[in-house]
Amino acid sequence: MYRTALVVVLALIIIFAHILGYVPIFAVAVPAAAEKVQTKLPAPQPSAPAKAPSARDTGTHELSRADLEAFLEGFVPFALKNADIAGLTLVVVKDGQILFEQGYGYADVKTKRAMDPKLTLIRPGSTSKLFTWTAVMQLVEQGKLDLDRDINDYLDFKVNSSFSKPITMRNLMTHRAGFEEGLKSILTYDPKQFITTEDYLKNHRRPTLFPPGEVPAYSNYGAALAGYIVQRVSGEPFESYVERHIYAPLGMTRSTFQQPAPEQFKADLSQGYMTASEPPRPFELITTAPAGGMSTTPDDMAKFMIAYLQEGRYQENRILKPETVRQMFEPAVHQIDDIDVMALGFFEENRNGRRVRGHGGDTIVFHTECDLFVDDGVGIFFSLNSRGENDAVYRIRQGLFDAFADRYFPSSGQPSAVPASSVVPNAREHAQLIAGRYQSSRRVESAFMSVLYLLSQTVISANDDGTINVPTFPANKPKRYREVSPFVWTEEGGQRKVALVGEGSSRAVYSSDDPSSILQPVPAWESAVWNLSLLCASIAILLIVVILWPVSALLRWKYRQPSTLAGKELLVTRVLRVAALIDVVYLLAWIVPVSPILSNHIEAYSDSLDLYIRLLQVGGLLVIAAAGAGIWAACQKSQKWTTAVWHVLSAGALVGIVWIAVITKLISFNLNY
Repeated sequence: MYRTALVVVLALIIIFAHILGYVPIFAVAVPAAAEKVQTKLPAPQPSAPAKAPSARDTGTHELSRADLEAFLEGFVPFALKNADIAGLTLVVVKDGQILFEQGYGYADVKTKRAMDPKLTLIRPGSTSKLFTWTAVMQLVEQGKLDLDRDINDYLDFKVNSSFSKPITMRNLMTHRAGFEEGLKSILTYDPKQFITTEDYLKNHRRPTLFPPGEVPAYSNYGAALAGYIVQRVSGEPFESYVERHIYAPLGMTRSTFQQPAPEQFKADLSQGYMTASEPPRPFELITTAPAGGMSTTPDDMAKFMIAYLQEGRYQENRILKPETVRQMFEPAVHQIDDIDVMALGFFEENRNGRRVRGHGGDTIVFHTECDLFVDDGVGIFFSLNSRGENDAVYRIRQGLFDAFADRYFPSSGQPSAVPASSVVPNAREHAQLIAGRYQSSRRVESAFMSVLYLLSQTVISANDDGTINVPTFPANKPKRYREVSPFVWTEEGGQRKVALVGEGSSRAVYSSDDPSSILQPVPAWESAVWNLSLLCASIAILLIVVILWPVSALLRWKYRQPSTLAGKELLVTRVLRVAALIDVVYLLAWIVPVSPILSNHIEAYSDSLDLYIRLLQVGGLLVIAAAGAGIWAACQKSQKWTTAVWHVLSAGALVGIVWIAVITKLISFNLNY
């Protein structure tokens, strides 16, 4: 019987560790969305990644329709099938014309409706922000908006800020407003629960973690604010403004920000899938519409790309002045050596010596890339309608762009190799300075969702030869980086770079992968190493207490043996058992609000969950009381030293749960997450 009990305890410990993502022991993937690159939680590497042409292919390939057709036919169909992705649609423009557009796979797996770049509407996610920034700059040209004016001057409510420095439109466009990330009410499938962007902005205000203009932290809330400001300043609904002033001049007749999509488009919408083998997800209603709510076709996006590549002009129409487009393509914040930063609304990238400006985008099921080789007159846009097996879409998306760039825009001459022996003095000391545990500046810190960021800390380690190991997108497996200039490291065999700025607790790691966020040191008390160890140890002890409670009773009943406990010893035992049961129930109850994000069901986070979360927050008071009771029990004298030790361990486990609940904000009264 005892052996059975121990097996049950062990199984429950494993379940808890799996649910809570105890990464050092159990490989649990915490899925999340990505923008140009992944900026939230790590996306795991697909179990069988698609094989793209070599990312270091430096042969001469003419960017022609024939070569593109052969190149993509050799890559895309295999990638889709291997990753269980339903379809991909793509367009490439060159010198003001569509060079190549093609659909692969299915827009609807059940009916076998093919992906059609001219007809099939996809959801480009955050690539929609480029239209919001375009609208903003149109109003700047008209003198109706000032990039450096306090945005509160344009709003009918006040934006929350913990700092005296005002937030400006320039801060919004460069993701330096300082907002905390948010998940609540940003997506739903039910039109009855769909709220307006205005309602969302006013009733789900995001707190600020950083002073405006100082720390990059990607923010959908900030982009939605910009869209609402466009609406207020122009006097037109945001959706109508974009339609009249951007879509119409460009001839984008199959694009819309309306949600749900207008009736004339519904039959041509692509379905969205987790994998092609599963049923499709419903149409995603995105509350922060200016940040990611558009529907469009690659054929329409070709016109938008051509306009930007021609400095604001498409055919006879102009959406922006040439000097405005040039301004938007320039780095908009202070540069750190060769690390890419944010341009004005665009992500900056310098690839093989070429200037690339673009913006990726993701919903739960659609994943999009839009990149402009601005000095070459070339743009590429493609979108996939599935996440794929083990989130394989991220690897495919990155691999396709890498292969395209290196095939048609290779480095001049041979790529410079990172020297085997570092040329930077004190490289080993510098490696030790950057080594550590980090968290993204794009995070939830003030509410219970912060527990997920405890599970997604990034570890940079130093090697004896002065190199460092850095987890690198999209596989997020450590790759070796070598220092090439003081406090700047380059990926061996690649082009990615990281840089260390500052020192001590104020240091930050900037990455060429992602100019919209940085890595910041994790305070010692929030380190996942000891907190997750404490959590699992506490859960193990509490489960043993709870499981052995009925087991011991059954054994006494079976063998007709009376209890050996009496008096205060019996009281202490009962107190510890009840306290342990309270904590176990409390932790199990938190699975309900935490698990949806682990299965990509963001729609679960809405006001409808508030009562449940509030009850859990009140329940946190019981957990604190249980810890107090445990401390009392540990202070009581016991006849056996082994019993006394067990009481101390039990009390420690109860206190440990309180500690974890406090630092992850499980114990709080904040419903704004």
